[in-house]
Amino acid sequence: MMRRGWARGSFVVRTPRGRPAVSAVVEDFVARCAADDRINGKFARTDIPRLKKMLVDQVTRATDGPATYAGRDMKETHARMEGTAGEFDALVEDLVASLDHLAVPKEDQGELLGPLAPMRGEIVEIESPESGQPLPETYQPAPALS
Repeated sequence: MMRRGWARGSFVVRTPRGRPAVSAVVEDFVARCAADDRINGKFARTDIPRLKKMLVDQVTRATDGPATYAGRDMKETHARMEGTAGEFDALVEDLVASLDHLAVPKEDQGELLGPLAPMRGEIVEIESPESGQPLPETYQPAPALS
């Protein structure tokens, strides 16, 4: 369970072991995505340590926290991935499940989910409810962290 204390721009919510809330959410979220057959194929060639770092930085930055996001923009990252609307919806469901699991208050969930909605157009390439589509062979993932 998380302790309340989240303030926009300052990540003071911590898990009982003292890990920052954003890192805890990302850990749980990435594990859920890996177990979700609706979307895990899209992460087949992803460098998971890089993904986690980029997600923590991006979420922290998007919510005015103290981080610099140095990853690719969403359009470039997802270009030629052939992501569907159904896969985007599944990803959002997994994120909400992680937030619920970690007892993040609904008000604070809105702060995290708000920046995701405008990214939909940069992520979804195929307007279809289908999910579980394979990652195209031509897709070029970001390089691994060195």
